[in-house]
Amino acid sequence: MNWYLQNGKDSDVVISSRVRLARNIENYTFMPKISEEEANKVLQKIKDITPSIGYGLKFINLNDVDDITKVSLVEKHIISPEFAANKNKWGAILINDEENISIMINEEDHIRMQVFSSGLDLENLKNLAIEIDEKLDNLLHYASHEKYGYLTACPTNVGTGMRASVMVHLPALTMTGNINKILNIVNSFGMNIRGIYGEGTQSQGDIYQISNNQTLGLTENDIIKNINTITEKVIQQERMARKYLAKSIDLEDRVYRAYGTLSFATKLSSDECKRLLSYVKLGTDLGIIKELTDSKVAKLYLYNNPANLQKYVGKELDGYERDIKRPEVIKQIINEK
Repeated sequence: MNWYLQNGKDSDVVISSRVRLARNIENYTFMPKISEEEANKVLQKIKDITPSIGYGLKFINLNDVDDITKVSLVEKHIISPEFAANKNKWGAILINDEENISIMINEEDHIRMQVFSSGLDLENLKNLAIEIDEKLDNLLHYASHEKYGYLTACPTNVGTGMRASVMVHLPALTMTGNINKILNIVNSFGMNIRGIYGEGTQSQGDIYQISNNQTLGLTENDIIKNINTITEKVIQQERMARKYLAKSIDLEDRVYRAYGTLSFATKLSSDECKRLLSYVKLGTDLGIIKELTDSKVAKLYLYNNPANLQKYVGKELDGYERDIKRPEVIKQIINEK
C-alpha cells in the first residue's frame, strides 16, 4: 500500500512527514545558469547510475508523463508544483512503487531527494534520506564547501540542504479561535508554517505544513529534534482543543452534517469537499463517526483532488464534470467493504 494511504504515529493530528535534501553535482553549473547540453549530461549521468542506487527506484523522464499524472504527483506532494509546470526538456524523477522515495532531477537543484511517511516519523526518514544520500554522493560526488557545507542554487538551502516538514490537521484549534496564536508561536521558534503545498500557498481544510527555515549552522539531528519538539507541542494543543470541543453537542452536529453532505450530495467542488473532510476526519479520529476507517478517510482526501479524481475514474473531466463525479467516487469509497 502506498505511504499516503497508511496510518502512522500520531496520525490523528500529523498526516504525514517528509525529509527533503537539496544537492548539486560538483563541476556542473547550477540550474539557474545551466546550459541545455550540461543539463542533459546531468540527466544522463543520473539515469546511468539509477540501477546502482537500489530501493526499487525507476527513472522517469518528465516529458514522458502526461499533464494529469504530473498534477496527480503534485497532489500527493511527490513533486513540486513548479517542477510539474516546468517545460524544460531535462527534468526527470526517480521513484519507487510505494512512492515514499522521490528524487527530482534538474528542479531548482540537480537533485531534490524526498522521503515520505504517514504520521510523525522524522527520525526514521532522516536515517533513510542519509542512507540514500551517501550512496548518491559516492556515485556522483556532490558540490560542497568545507565551511558552508552542501552548495545549493538558493542560499537558504546551503549547509545541510535539509528541509524537514510535517503536515498537521488542526481543526479544533481553528474552531476554538486559537489557531493564529499557535501559528505565531511556531514562527517564533524559527519554523515556517504554510499551506499544504509549501511556500506561497494557503491552508486548505485546516491542514498546515510545519518546516525548518534554517539549514546552515545546524546539524541534521538538530533540525529533526527542533521540528519534533514544536510538533509535539502543536499535537498537545490540538488534542486539548478537541477534548474541550467534545463536551459540546455542537461538535457532533457539525461532524454529522459534514458526513451527511459528503454521503448524499450530488455535486461537490474540491474546496467544499476539503472543508467537509476536515470535520469528517476529526469525527473519525474522535470516534464520533464509526463507519469510516483511517484508510478510507485517506482515500477520500486523495481522490477528492482534481487530477487523482480523474486518475480514479480513468478519463479526463472538465471542472463541472469533476464536481458531478466527485460525490459518486466519495460514495464508492465510503461503501467499500
